[in-house]
Amino acid sequence: MPGPRHRITPHLWFDKEAREAAAFYCSLFPDSTITSITTLHDTPSGDCDVVSFRLAGHPFMAISAGPLFTFNPSVSFFLNFDPASDRDARRNLDIVWQKLSQGGKVLMPLDKYPFSERYGWVQDRFGLSWQLILSDPAGEKRPFIVPSLLFVNSVCGKAEEAITFYLSVFRDSNQGIVARYPKGMEPDKEGTIMYADFMIENQWFAAMDSAHKHNFAFNEAISLMISCETQTEIDYYWDKLSAVPEAEQCGWLKDKYGLSWQVTPTEMEEMMRSGTNEQIARLTQAFLPMKKFDLAELRKAYER
Repeated sequence: MPGPRHRITPHLWFDKEAREAAAFYCSLFPDSTITSITTLHDTPSGDCDVVSFRLAGHPFMAISAGPLFTFNPSVSFFLNFDPASDRDARRNLDIVWQKLSQGGKVLMPLDKYPFSERYGWVQDRFGLSWQLILSDPAGEKRPFIVPSLLFVNSVCGKAEEAITFYLSVFRDSNQGIVARYPKGMEPDKEGTIMYADFMIENQWFAAMDSAHKHNFAFNEAISLMISCETQTEIDYYWDKLSAVPEAEQCGWLKDKYGLSWQVTPTEMEEMMRSGTNEQIARLTQAFLPMKKFDLAELRKAYER
């Protein structure tokens, strides 16, 4: 049975490992499955596997498109293990931690912290970052998976501004928890965002500032795909979000904080899933030169 509709889907860029990684992630959680695999031919990266999958009911997409971009902790995924809904939450957290950390890199050890009885931050063997946390059973309920944005370097201190901006762009939006850095936590500036979460399009996201020295920033390895029903919606999100003209390519854009988004027609996802090889090839050749997607042109290429 399909879960609730998600308008915003995390998109993961791999060199060659999209299929392998998706299968690994699906093995970690219940209610997880690969929903489709499509191979795009004759792209600038050669043949690319596009894999759609669901993790604990949350949609993801992955592509194998060459070694152009590398995952880093600027975008990670919170996994909320909630004792209120799972009596084995702590044990399940430990099992998933063990699997994710195998061949990976621990960024914050699995331990007790002031904000949680059990928490750890790990980069898995593919480089993707996960924050595993034992939720406070008395706290506000959150989904199991929450994408998290870390504002560092030139955008450090802008997490709150970014949240306000995203709340203004998207519908069904709401501010959640806000925890600020207190005095005495230098280099982090008092009043900046230690942790906050917010809901856009009925989906939860988290954001944090960090003034520590980091050798990474937002990049195209992780983008957020916005599914649009009409050209009007495509135009709206493109106009609101795109702030780096040279990053506009194939439905991709970067916002003013450097975060990558893809503005894509829902119809195109369906064409990719159900089209013949010839239709998918025509569609691919039609969209490759585009910056913002032209839905009428995509339909024409697919149907001719």
